Amino acid sequence: MFEPHQQPTSVVRPHSEDDLPACAAVLVAVYEADGYPVEGVAEPEAWLTPTGLLQAWVAELAGEVIGHVCLTEPTDTDAAATVFRRTPEGSAADIAVLGRLFVHPEARGHRAGELLTRTAMNHATTHGLRLVLDVMEKDQAAIRLYERLGWHRIGTTDHDSGHGLVPAYCYVSPTP
Repeated sequence: MFEPHQQPTSVVRPHSEDDLPACAAVLVAVYEADGYPVEGVAEPEAWLTPTGLLQAWVAELAGEVIGHVCLTEPTDTDAAATVFRRTPEGSAADIAVLGRLFVHPEARGHRAGELLTRTAMNHATTHGLRLVLDVMEKDQAAIRLYERLGWHRIGTTDHDSGHGLVPAYCYVSPTP
């Protein structure tokens, strides 16, 4: 697809309904390469439009959709939201969940994951939200990205992988 040393750089824009087929195809490619997500690949378009969706963005490279991220309202099953709400800081915060972040394996190296995450973080700051997320322990590249961007680990949980429970970490975005 694209080599990291090529000139094009990623751009991020708001997601539109027309992006769903391209995002679904990228999601399937990510799943085949990384095993992410552990759920949702059977119906990728439904997984990309979760209940409580607040905002979503796509990354493009040379006019092709290569990545995605979204923010959702927290639910009772969001481990990171539950952990953060138990803290003094989190008990009074308005929270959104960052999720469904992925970049096509052949398009990595163009900072798309970072740009998508920063876009979501900037949106949250503008709207007075703190972001939370959980990430499986196996997803070390994602963990490195979040920590490089200043996210703080606030706890651990187990994520149902569909094949048993696997360790995951809960994070909160940096204070604006």
